[in-house]
Amino acid sequence: MERQALQRTREVFLSGRTRPLEFRLQQLKALLTMITERQTEICTALKQDINRSQYDTPLLELIGLENEINLAIEKLAEWAAPRPVEKNILTISDEVYIQPEPLGVVLIIGAWNYPWAVTLTPLVGAIAAGNAAVVKPSELSEYSSLLLRALLPRYLDQDLYPVVLGGVSETQELLKQRFDHIFYTGSSSVGRAVMEAAARHLTPVTLELGGKSPCYIDKNCDLRVACRRITWGKFANCGQTCIAPDYILCEPCIQSRVVEGIRQTLLEFYGADPKCSPDYGRIVNQHHFNRVMGLMQGYTAVLGGQSDASQRYIAPTVLKDVPPHSRLMQEEIFGPLLPIVTVSDMDDAIRFINEREKPLALYVFCSDKKAVKRMLDETTSGGVTVNDVMMHYTLSSLPFGGVGQSGMGRYHGKHTFDQLSHQRACLVRSLGMESVNLARYPPQDRKRARRVRMALRSPMIDLSKRTYVWAVTATVLALGLLIALMVILLIAAGLNCTCWYWRGFYN
Repeated sequence: MERQALQRTREVFLSGRTRPLEFRLQQLKALLTMITERQTEICTALKQDINRSQYDTPLLELIGLENEINLAIEKLAEWAAPRPVEKNILTISDEVYIQPEPLGVVLIIGAWNYPWAVTLTPLVGAIAAGNAAVVKPSELSEYSSLLLRALLPRYLDQDLYPVVLGGVSETQELLKQRFDHIFYTGSSSVGRAVMEAAARHLTPVTLELGGKSPCYIDKNCDLRVACRRITWGKFANCGQTCIAPDYILCEPCIQSRVVEGIRQTLLEFYGADPKCSPDYGRIVNQHHFNRVMGLMQGYTAVLGGQSDASQRYIAPTVLKDVPPHSRLMQEEIFGPLLPIVTVSDMDDAIRFINEREKPLALYVFCSDKKAVKRMLDETTSGGVTVNDVMMHYTLSSLPFGGVGQSGMGRYHGKHTFDQLSHQRACLVRSLGMESVNLARYPPQDRKRARRVRMALRSPMIDLSKRTYVWAVTATVLALGLLIALMVILLIAAGLNCTCWYWRGFYN
């Protein structure tokens, strides 16, 4: 089934159907229509999958997805246009540009925690770039996957954008096929398997993985605000967010105040019993429930800790004085557990972060700009947000992606378009002016070699449209100033003549 779907998709792609911008725009508008018309059904599916609030789904997934589609519709002509580049003396009269081209057929493997955003956002870029795409949603978000398979063929070209359902075996079968790009969102362990399978066909990959994203709290910052923002980011979607703060780093002197700030915020957000709150979610399945509960073994929660296996409910939980080498600190938590690790100062925090794998996100709460700059200069991560959490993800202008073990590649906005395009180098010459080329042909001598060397070492010249605009603007301004100067001189000369005339008249 997977091979047949791919073969049909590739045949349709090779027919050139995706090449015209009009077709891409039509597909993007149809996808936007699907999101707006089917929002209620999407929210219901996510309520069944992870008990997500009907108000959180638009906030956490659909509004951002709509923004991505609208941006692609608005900017597609600009993104897909040839991009002029600088020339040298040898190519001064040639057309030299970069032409974004479709890669071909892209495999998109989505994740279960945000099954619409992380599956359809890459699809937006694939469509905009003129690719075909095989969409494989996660089988763990069962209701969302079934709904996506039912809806997508009703709105998009089903030959170019088929949906394939299934579990591990179906995904493995897909990965045996040759794609032109694979876009995977999920765990690092599966990411390695995806990359290994892609290597057999030399297929490029985008891996949006995860990791343990640290959150450093400086002792002099506004702890009340910091705790509110951290609590929201950590426990939204029941902690099942790849860029959620994984653990807190702070000095021992503020640890109790941090715990109290989180306690007050949890009471405000979810009430005395989060289990009864319509705004608090559930763990996706029993396997992940057992995994998260296993991470808590051996620790006493200072906040939360309650659970109910029948509902896959784990209360928002905070653990203090967690040893740096504990099991809890060795793997991504991906659940509503928030360990606090104490450090002596910022030096110690930077050392702690750098001793571990590069995280997908880094969060710093600090009012000292010099200290913030130092933290950013001396650490690395996929992305960083200062004095808040997760908000860098909301900007289409910023590339989203990991580094090292947290992933490779980037997406959002134009970054997705570029990631799923081939940047084709183009140089178009005429058959005239052959005398210019004589110096490069044999037989060579010292004189010819000197001419070629000078030409190749000549500075690059920017002849793009922007340069022309600036040149014309500067010329117009210069002419305007010249005319104004001449008028002033003429007026001055006229006044001078008049003065001489009247002086002679009176004399």
